[in-house]
Amino acid sequence: MIPNLQSHYGFTRMPFTKDIPVPALFSSAACKEAVARLRWLISARGLGVLTGEVGSGKTVALRAAADGLDASRNTLIYLPNPQVGVRGIHGAVAQALGKAPCFYTAGLIPQVEAALAAETDERGRHVILAIDESHLLTGEQLESVRMMTSHGLDSSSPLTVLLIGQPTLRRRLRVGDMAAFDQRVQLKYAFPVPSLTPAEADGYIRAHLAHAGRTDTLFSDDAVRVIHGHARGMPRAINRLAVTALLAACTENKAIADEKAARTAIAEETAATD
Repeated sequence: MIPNLQSHYGFTRMPFTKDIPVPALFSSAACKEAVARLRWLISARGLGVLTGEVGSGKTVALRAAADGLDASRNTLIYLPNPQVGVRGIHGAVAQALGKAPCFYTAGLIPQVEAALAAETDERGRHVILAIDESHLLTGEQLESVRMMTSHGLDSSSPLTVLLIGQPTLRRRLRVGDMAAFDQRVQLKYAFPVPSLTPAEADGYIRAHLAHAGRTDTLFSDDAVRVIHGHARGMPRAINRLAVTALLAACTENKAIADEKAARTAIAEETAATD
């Protein structure tokens, strides 16, 4: 069905996918705010926490903030799944810095500390460690991350650390036993709900369609309104509903996705989750 959809609408590539390049991304007010803060965090070499509901645009903000960094002076280490234990996090950092991770954690931790110090002090490179789904981190992992940011006599940090997660991460860091960690956090930013306003949702949809080769109107105003409302302004949910609405319109040989197509997409999604 996808080839038929692409042919029906004359797309040069499928819209609403995750592989849209950074220059073609639509930046909402919330995303611009997140990007500005993340770039400041990178320049300050600090510890930051970025939270938001599923699909609100956290990873997109990271991509946009990292875009344009000098690759000869910066190393971005992105961990999509933190459920690898303390050793897994340190092992990923060691490998990214060109080291064969020590087998035992007792040797791996100082190995990573030495590698980070060498990157900073000898090579003049800045390491950025971004851990996604950070609400799943254990207390032991959080403590190890905190210790990883220590350097010298606590005068500077050898890297930037960004924890990306759902709102439960922010609430968890307020608990008493996390006080030492929370005091280290220099940046806290939470994506609002909705992360896209109705007007931004329209611009977001148009940006994806333009990247796919269509700059004219393919969604009626009513369709955008319905999709935005059901998706609660969340980009990922908008992507999903927009594709299904296009499929529904294509099935009826329509030139645009109208309100009926949008409501069909919502009905299909609702039925799939019942």
